[in-house]
Amino acid sequence: MAVAIRLSRGGAKKRPYYRIVVSDSRAPRDGKYLEQIGTYNPLLAKDNPERVKLDEDRARHWLSVGAQPSDRVHRFFDAAGILERDARNNPNKGKPGEKAVERAEEKAEKAKEAEEAAKAAEEAAAEAPAEEAAAEEAPAEEAAAEEKSED
Repeated sequence: MAVAIRLSRGGAKKRPYYRIVVSDSRAPRDGKYLEQIGTYNPLLAKDNPERVKLDEDRARHWLSVGAQPSDRVHRFFDAAGILERDARNNPNKGKPGEKAVERAEEKAEKAKEAEEAAKAAEEAAAEAPAEEAAAEEAPAEEAAAEEKSED
């Protein structure tokens, strides 16, 4: 018989309460179990000692006879120092999805276009004052020339 150490859900709707049970792996989640070895109340604060209660001796016994803990129960055992759990690393978990990458590329392209437009506007503005200054000087020169001719 394949034996599993897992959570069995109880409690009301939206108010979960779990028993940590040893059961046949083919039995229903909330069905018949061989032994209850603890409880888990996820509604309590993470630092509350009442959140996870375990009978460590019985847990060690069932592990010694070959019971396999579920991932969540394995985490509880690791926190209690009963069973070592290897750290997992999923480097792809933090990567953005395809749509997010596309949106980021589009945003970068728009920013680059806006930056190029701003540079072009700056260059045009830099050239424009020189032309304006030349245009302003020309009428002044013409006025000075007219005054000399009148004399």
